[in-house]
Amino acid sequence: MSITVDDPVIIAERTHLAESRAALRKMREETLGLKAQGGNAVSTEVLHAALQARAAALLDHPDVPLFFGRLDYSDAPSAAQLPSDYAGEQYYIGRRHVHDAAGDPMVIDWRAPVSLPFYRASAKDPLGLALRRRFGFSAGSLTAFEDEPFDGRALGPSRILTEEIERPRIGPMRDIVATIQPEQDEIVRADLNQSVCVQGAPGTGKTAVGLHRVAFLLYAHRERLKRGGALVVGPNREFLKYIEQVLPALGEVEVAQATVEELVARVSVRAADSAEAARIKGDARMAEVLSRAIWAHLAKPTEGIVVPRGSRIWRVSVYEIEQHIAAIRDRGVRYSAGRAMLAQRVAHTVLTRMEAAGESPDDRIQDSVARLPVVKKLVNTLWPAVDPVKLLFALFSSPERLAAAADGLLDPAEQDAVCWASASAPVRSSAAADSTAISTANLSGDPARKPPRSLAAARWTPADAVLLDELADQLDRVASLAHVVLDEAQDLSPMQCRAVGRRCATGSVTVLGDIAQATTPWAVGSWPETLRHLGKPDAVLEELTLGFRVPKEVIEYAARLLPAAAPGLAVPTSVRQTEDSLSIEEVEDAPGAAHGAVPAAAARTARRELELEGSVGLIVADPALSGYAAALTAAGLPHSILGESENPDARLVLVPATLAKGLEYDRVIVAEPAEIAAAEYSELLGLRRLYVVLTRAVSHLTVLHALPLPELLARG
Repeated sequence: MSITVDDPVIIAERTHLAESRAALRKMREETLGLKAQGGNAVSTEVLHAALQARAAALLDHPDVPLFFGRLDYSDAPSAAQLPSDYAGEQYYIGRRHVHDAAGDPMVIDWRAPVSLPFYRASAKDPLGLALRRRFGFSAGSLTAFEDEPFDGRALGPSRILTEEIERPRIGPMRDIVATIQPEQDEIVRADLNQSVCVQGAPGTGKTAVGLHRVAFLLYAHRERLKRGGALVVGPNREFLKYIEQVLPALGEVEVAQATVEELVARVSVRAADSAEAARIKGDARMAEVLSRAIWAHLAKPTEGIVVPRGSRIWRVSVYEIEQHIAAIRDRGVRYSAGRAMLAQRVAHTVLTRMEAAGESPDDRIQDSVARLPVVKKLVNTLWPAVDPVKLLFALFSSPERLAAAADGLLDPAEQDAVCWASASAPVRSSAAADSTAISTANLSGDPARKPPRSLAAARWTPADAVLLDELADQLDRVASLAHVVLDEAQDLSPMQCRAVGRRCATGSVTVLGDIAQATTPWAVGSWPETLRHLGKPDAVLEELTLGFRVPKEVIEYAARLLPAAAPGLAVPTSVRQTEDSLSIEEVEDAPGAAHGAVPAAAARTARRELELEGSVGLIVADPALSGYAAALTAAGLPHSILGESENPDARLVLVPATLAKGLEYDRVIVAEPAEIAAAEYSELLGLRRLYVVLTRAVSHLTVLHALPLPELLARG
């Protein structure tokens, strides 16, 4: 519809927006004006921190619309739909709740039950609405509105909704709270006790759905999540930087973010395994290997002990000690807990003897007996303390020790691949490299390298760090959180899944990913298996195939790879019918080009794309990164190199293919697809990596190549 600046509806809505912003400022000022006064210094500090967090959540972002929709309820909603007290009411729907001085709502939080029809109402099922209004904004200013009356007429496509989805992407990822679709909203509002796995094709918004779900859970179960904690786990730090502003924009500022590597960071990682060694170390069988290595420390008692207490001594026989050890093992407790239990059980035996002799000991006597040197010596001999780092070092340094723990689990070749005495791992060439990605440059291993002479000289790998975390958990249980969002989960090994799973063992998880984008040699390969390793076999599996980000022409081009890359998945579709969104250009060899014909062509293409609005991503094979950086510099094009150098003023980003996953740019240039595919461990993983980089574009994709395209892309 045509809107003029003096349109009375726009004027009224702008007035409400201004009044709402003023009310939000007042709410924040009142929060900051409260004085934290606890019973002591500690409680006062806790209250002060809570007030500061609340004030941060109430911070207004002037370039972000405070509300994006309005719901006008029918005068008589049916009993089967919504409560009758909604009848005839009007609610503005926004990112957070805002009330006036009298406490009456001016903006309703998008997560509130009354907001649900904004996302779910349809012509067939209006959910009690008479009208849904969407607002168009530019730089935080209200510029347009669009009404959808629920009067029996079919609802056409929303122009404002389409424009919001297609709005150029500059900077970090935005929230999608104004554009959540019904199938996405069902996942977002899933119950806290239900774990959910989302298989989502590129552009279906699975990452945003996961982030909005944790925001919804914080609204619906705030105290529980505040006590238990919430965590977002991403594939790498660059990805987490990209999404870090989504939750604060929704008023949630206390959700932690980490990579799997950061979760398990118990040692300094200074090396990388060969692909085969990493695959074996990531296999679920390693959990049993480590368990055997831990429990091999138990010794059989050969003699009883004499425990002095007061003027008498008390004997505990070998048979009784054996019974105590067997009973503890039968309970399935952690190793370190078992140590403490053995001391207490021996002490309890002494206690019962004292009671039988007519004495009246209490629990304090039992605790004191458990601390006696003779009891401590017994426990240290039969159930010695275990350090996870020392244990793993000893296991990988000794073929004999490894063989004993891996007997019947790993074959000799697999043992040889992970044992330092026979095989080892090369050092990564770049500390900025994605630790989940393997290229042909680091697949061979270094068989000539000798095992480390000492613990201090050990060169731990990312897979070793995961094993150390497993060991630590088998010794002492890792604390569980209330909810974990795990993104790009398709790339994780079974052992990495276990590392994440133990951090939500008593909570729930939202698993996000796309099997077609699994690009690691150690990936699990299926969602049922992934969920089993996470300890959530009963999670609900949802599939999102309708894309809102990637243009139809681009997704169809990338989907040519799916019959070979992921034959079991449904082919994604897109609502974006953007014309001329794909260009495929063959670059002729240019002997005089200083940095190569394709890098020079990429620089020319980037210059052309920068004339348009939005971000530009140039994605290349990792080994070719320096050549393209030199070509961009020679062309005088300011740019950032993802993972290496930041240029906040540059809209052009040079992206190593291994870091492209999960990111999006308005206009994408993919240089030499064949090189990107060939840099991977296998042809299958090469096709999947290529599928990833071809689906990063929001508006336009340009493919530049001098080498022949992979066969599936060359067809047609």
